[in-house]
Amino acid sequence: MISVGRRHLMIRIAAWQLLILFIFRGGSAGGEEPVSPGDERSAAVPGYATPLAGEAFSTSVWGHRVDIPARDRRNTLALTLGGTLFLPALGSSDALPMGALYWRRENSGSRTRLVFSAFDNQLDHALKYDNFELLAHLENMTIPIQSTEIVGGKEVKASSIVWGEAAAWVGAGYRLPVAPLQTDNDLRLQLFYEGGYLYSSRTADTGADVMLPPDTAINGVRMRVRYDGMRRNIMELLHTGVAGGLDLEWQSRAHWSDANYGGAVYKKDQTQQFTKLSGYLIAAAPVPGFSERDRLIFSVYGGATVENDLDRFSAFRIGGPFPSESDDLARVPYPGAEFNQFPVSDYVVGTAEYRRELLFFLYLHLRGTLAWANRDVLTSQPLRFRESRGQVFSLGLTSGFPWNSTLYLEYSYDSGILRNGISGNSMLLLWSKSF
Repeated sequence: MISVGRRHLMIRIAAWQLLILFIFRGGSAGGEEPVSPGDERSAAVPGYATPLAGEAFSTSVWGHRVDIPARDRRNTLALTLGGTLFLPALGSSDALPMGALYWRRENSGSRTRLVFSAFDNQLDHALKYDNFELLAHLENMTIPIQSTEIVGGKEVKASSIVWGEAAAWVGAGYRLPVAPLQTDNDLRLQLFYEGGYLYSSRTADTGADVMLPPDTAINGVRMRVRYDGMRRNIMELLHTGVAGGLDLEWQSRAHWSDANYGGAVYKKDQTQQFTKLSGYLIAAAPVPGFSERDRLIFSVYGGATVENDLDRFSAFRIGGPFPSESDDLARVPYPGAEFNQFPVSDYVVGTAEYRRELLFFLYLHLRGTLAWANRDVLTSQPLRFRESRGQVFSLGLTSGFPWNSTLYLEYSYDSGILRNGISGNSMLLLWSKSF
C-alpha cells in the first residue's frame, strides 16, 4: 500500500522558486522568525524549531514571507501518483507505475481510513465508545496480471500464476491516547475475526508440472498491538519519538491440497493452517551535538513462523519506501522495491537513516538498510525457502511543491535481494496532491 501521510503541505509561495534560489545561492535557509515563547519544541539552534505537522508556521526566507495555516490532520483527501525505474530491469519490467487515493475522516464518534488503488485496497472503520472501539476492516489484493518468481533478475515463466485474496475483519479494541497527544498518537489493542476468499489460476506460461491448490474460503484470528508516540514534521516525516507494534495471526483454509509452484511440494497438512508473528520498533531523535535540522531514525522489523508452515499465498511480503503514516508503520519497507513486492517466511530488516532539513519544506535523507530473509523459492527442488542477505543504500529528497502537493524522489542501490541474486539500481518518484 502507498503511504500518503506525508503528502499534505499548505505553502502560500511556490516551493520551486525557493528551491531554485537555494540551488543558486547555496547554503541553508536563513532569516527564520523565532518560535513563540509558549512553544514547547526544543531548538538546538537558538530561535529556531522545525515546523511540525498540523501547526501554523510563519517565516521569512530571503525576503519572501511564508505563512502556513494550521491544518486539521484528522481529515485528509490526497491522490498519489508515481512509479519506479529499474536498472537493470526487474524481471521484464524496466519501470512500474503506481497510484492510490487516500481518504481519512475522524470525529468524536468514528474514524475511517481508505487507501484505494483499484485492485489493491484497504478500508478501516472504527466506532468509538470512549476508549473502546468496534472495528471493521475490508481489503482485497486482486491484481489481474500474472505473478512470477524472479531469479538472477530474470522472470521464471514456469512459476507464473494469477492469484488474489479478499477478506473482511470484524473485531473490538481499546484505544488510549498517548503523548504528544496528536491525532495519530495512541496505544491500540485490537482483536479481529477474519473471513475471506483465496483464488489462483494458471496462465499460458505456467509450467506443466505446477499444481495449484483449490480456491477456498479462509477464516482466522488476528491480535494487534500498536503504539505511536511519534511527532511528525510539516512534511509528515518522523521527527521525534518512538513507535512499535506486534501482530499475531492464525488462519485456516477450508479446502486445500498439496501444491507445487514449479519446485518443492507444499504439503496440505503443513500449509492448510498457519501461524505468523511479526513486529516492529522505530525511533527518531536529534543528532547529538548537531542542530534541530538534523535527525536520526532507526527501525527494526521482524517476522517468523514457528512451524515453517507458510506458502506462496500466506508468506510475509516485503517492499516499498520507508513509512511515516501511523496506520502504515507496520508495513515492512525495502527501498527500491515495489510495495509488498516479494514473499518471505522469516525476516529481519533494519534501517538507519540520517535526515537533514535543507529548507523548512525540503528534506534530504541518507539511509542504509540491512535485511536477512528466508525468501520464497518456487522453482528449485527440494527447497521451499532459501536464506538471503542484502544491503541497500538509498538517497532521497522530500519536498513541498506547487498546487498544494509534494514530491518524493529516492535513488536506491540494492546488493541482491530485490532481483534475487544480482545487484541493481532503482529510482522512485511519487507526487502527491492534497484536496
